[in-house]
Amino acid sequence: MKVGLSVRIEAKPEYAEEVAAMLRGAQELAEQEPGTVAWFSFRENATTFGVFDTFDDEQGRQAHLSGRIAAALGEAAQTKLSVPPVIAQVDLLGIKVP
Repeated sequence: MKVGLSVRIEAKPEYAEEVAAMLRGAQELAEQEPGTVAWFSFRENATTFGVFDTFDDEQGRQAHLSGRIAAALGEAAQTKLSVPPVIAQVDLLGIKVP
């Protein structure tokens, strides 16, 4: 794993549970992406969520950015998010996995 994405998602309060459910359901989509090595979704507080995922190379990252999860997030941004998702492309410096 060499590259990743860190995504911050801020839901409108009335849609927070729908956003949480969307992120839980997105795990199945992530499992279908051969270029996505690891994928995590999480909740920081009542309305703030995040996603962190890793890839072996830039091709995997770009495939993910043009995939179904990104499309669903873009659609949710139209009505369910208070601000557009903040997506940061990161280079991985160190990794520890079991």
